[in-house]
Amino acid sequence: MDKVALVLGATGGIGGEVARVLLARGWQVKALHRAPERVAKSGDGLQWLSGDAMEHDDVVAASQGVQLIVHAVNPPGYRNWGQLVLPMLENTMAAARASGARILLPGTVYNYGPDAFLHITEDAPQRPLTRKGAIRVEMERRLRASGLPVLIVRAGDFFGPDAGNNWFAQGLVKPGKPVTAISNPASPGVGHQWAYLPDVAETMVRLLELGEALPQVAVYQIEGHWDGDGMQMAAAIARAAGQPQMKAGAFPWWLVTLAAPFVTVFRELREMRYLWRQPVRMSNAKLRKALGTEPHTPLDVAVRRTLQGQGCLPADAPLHTPAQVSARSARPTSPSAPATAANGATRAGQ
Repeated sequence: MDKVALVLGATGGIGGEVARVLLARGWQVKALHRAPERVAKSGDGLQWLSGDAMEHDDVVAASQGVQLIVHAVNPPGYRNWGQLVLPMLENTMAAARASGARILLPGTVYNYGPDAFLHITEDAPQRPLTRKGAIRVEMERRLRASGLPVLIVRAGDFFGPDAGNNWFAQGLVKPGKPVTAISNPASPGVGHQWAYLPDVAETMVRLLELGEALPQVAVYQIEGHWDGDGMQMAAAIARAAGQPQMKAGAFPWWLVTLAAPFVTVFRELREMRYLWRQPVRMSNAKLRKALGTEPHTPLDVAVRRTLQGQGCLPADAPLHTPAQVSARSARPTSPSAPATAANGATRAGQ
């Protein structure tokens, strides 16, 4: 039988990545968009359908004949979350009832409050202190109560070549520009959990491939990249930019606070500040038991690809790993050659 999926949010980071992995695994993939002629790309392999995730009938019609609905749609720019997120989920659930499909929901750490920190398992209490966290909890509650087959996969902050709105692009670097400065939103010494989108999508599809071995309501968490002291991600960005000596500066939380009443994105960023003030780490023990391992791209590779996808590095930028950086810094120079010449030779050989 043909495997057919409907992806809601295929133009977004996680929706697009999941769609690509599904296609590579032999699925037919439908994608719903209000203006498909504007977003469809030649050769992308998707069957684009015209419709709106806010319209019940559009979603139900698009779901005919599918076995999977990927609910990766979010209001653009964080606008009107309270008014839009839950109605869109209700439409997805109605479509799943009509088609018999399983729902795949990309989850987040926002569900948890400080009482669940530091090491969080899938059944940890969900008592968030934020508005967005409360909506996330309600989304999962409705899915659990629906009686539908559901797969929820929670992960840390996304980054990747096509990640869309995320902390990496909004807080650490400036997309479309060479890396000349790095900001670090974390408090000194506080760890942070990151999730590379291609790894997240691969993990989700591997879980789906478990088929009937998946519980009716299956919930898993991804380890991703754990930045133990809050400085490893910034160091990887500096290495990717070929400037390993570059140090991260403090993120301008004061500016976010001032602009929050007037700028929606800043308001949402400020609400999530608590995740940067204390270490928050979700356990992947249950995932490893199910799959045996977790797909994991090395940090330096993932960061380089992310910066290339965001226009911060050229496509042919070389890979700089910690070992390569250490080897170059330890490389002796000729005592008879001027320092500038030696440095130039080193750069030319990179």
